[in-house]
Amino acid sequence: MSELSSRGRRLVESPPLAAYVAAHFEQLEDAWDPQDNPTGYIGLCIAENKLLAGEFLAALESTLPAPAETLAYDAVVGNLEFRRALADFMGRHLVQGPVDAEQLIVLGGAGSVLEQLFYVIADPRETVLVPTPSYAGFWADLETRDELHLQTVDARSETGFALDLEALEAARLAAPTPVRALLLTSPDNPLGRVHPRETLEQVAAWADAHEIHLVFDEVYALSVFGPRAFTSGAQLSGGLGPRHHVVWGFSKDFGASGLRCGVLLSHNAQVRRAVGELAYWSGCSGHTQYMLARFLSDAARADAYVTRMRESLGGAHATVSAALHDEGIDFRPGEAGFFVVCDLRAHLSEASWEGERRLWARLLAEARVNLTPGEACRIAEPGFFRLCYASMPAAAVREGVARLGRALGSKPSGG
Repeated sequence: MSELSSRGRRLVESPPLAAYVAAHFEQLEDAWDPQDNPTGYIGLCIAENKLLAGEFLAALESTLPAPAETLAYDAVVGNLEFRRALADFMGRHLVQGPVDAEQLIVLGGAGSVLEQLFYVIADPRETVLVPTPSYAGFWADLETRDELHLQTVDARSETGFALDLEALEAARLAAPTPVRALLLTSPDNPLGRVHPRETLEQVAAWADAHEIHLVFDEVYALSVFGPRAFTSGAQLSGGLGPRHHVVWGFSKDFGASGLRCGVLLSHNAQVRRAVGELAYWSGCSGHTQYMLARFLSDAARADAYVTRMRESLGGAHATVSAALHDEGIDFRPGEAGFFVVCDLRAHLSEASWEGERRLWARLLAEARVNLTPGEACRIAEPGFFRLCYASMPAAAVREGVARLGRALGSKPSGG
């Protein structure tokens, strides 16, 4: 008899962690350093923003010491003082209007929020629609324990990967099980795109017409540096209805993925109550909530940080764009987030997913650079790669792009 359950065996035999992520953590001990390890590994595959890490860490340290109350049990959906500070901050920066702290739930990361939200709004094997290109982690978030079926809403490169209602309807009709929800990343990952308000209004109306939940993953809401203004799902006509929900967190906009703090905003009391019954198993640390509450309560400091963060992202995007131009690497520029999508179709040994896997492996081996393969992002055609440019210093990004240029200019082995 196996020592594991069938569920445990599935986790071992088919790990939910993507191969490019596993490779990243395996290579970190040999990371690039301009003096000590100039040929070391450069990971441009992880969506983290470390540009202002020192400043944010110093701000959090200034909130210490924490009181003894942070060691005690508290509301599993989040400390009320913290949720009030969150409501004020999110009202200014996301919703552009009042937010009720009682309509917020705080959990240990946006991934936990997504998993528990979908646990209570969808049954096993029901379908969730996901427009692609997509964040690669949704499949692990919603398939591993929620056991949901994720149906891609495929967009094509020739349309600029535009999201349209025809594609949504086609995906809904093609779904093998009842469609329970649409999960929309806004701003977009991996394209770094800010959806026009008109598009969001149309999508919301379509979801309402089919009586399905619409979950707005807005973890990059503040990381907008382009000219188009971000529109939250909570700002749309009629506000958040009973089947509209917003997910946000500190991992991306504040570069604090290690703190594990995600937020659900929902006006549906039944949904909040059901998620609250699960919250005990993925609560956010009281210590973390105390520090973040103190930070957000200083509105001038928090607002100034957001302004500087956007400016730094704009500068980092300009740096990577110039480097890619210099190397002749085709890419789609972004206006939000920490990434651009590189079009490497011309460098595939064959126009197939196997050809893309070989190119990813070659760049990792020859250039010592790790990109996110398009296959992981469920891009509908092989040859696109996501490049993340805010997790490392500008010098590392320039070095990584230069290595990519050299590797792409060489003939593939066996090609």
